[in-house]
Amino acid sequence: MKDRRIPWNQYFMLQSILLSLRSTCERLSVGAILVRDRRIIAGGYNGSVSGDVHCIDEGCYLVDGHCVRTIHAEMNAVLQCAKFGMTTAKSEIYVTDFPCLQCTKMLLQAGIKKIYYLRNYHNNTYAMKLLKLKNVEIEQVKVDKEYLNSIAADTYFD
Repeated sequence: MKDRRIPWNQYFMLQSILLSLRSTCERLSVGAILVRDRRIIAGGYNGSVSGDVHCIDEGCYLVDGHCVRTIHAEMNAVLQCAKFGMTTAKSEIYVTDFPCLQCTKMLLQAGIKKIYYLRNYHNNTYAMKLLKLKNVEIEQVKVDKEYLNSIAADTYFD
């Protein structure tokens, strides 16, 4: 019998994709999961500060071509750990899109040891240099859609 369990990397990346569906950003929906010892410790998606209006309701608040209303998914995940007293040291992050420079710096300061990402997104050369300097591994995760479809079809659909 074929092993019906998906690989860990795909499992966590799918969790990130699922979180991205909660995004309130009109420009790009991003999700992120922080993982330590194969356990999810926090998650986040890009959106407004709690209680503020959302971009999907009033449009993006653009300054110099960037939405200043939105908090990035990676930052929301790290902030969730700070809010609830969870250490981020030696954890890994699964994020739907390669982190921007500011998020990369924040992840380095938070002690993240590895970044898994699904899609390339404006991969900054200085961010890459910092990741190499700090010996933080990066790995692009490929989601095997056909395998996942076959499992889902066999398990959930007629």
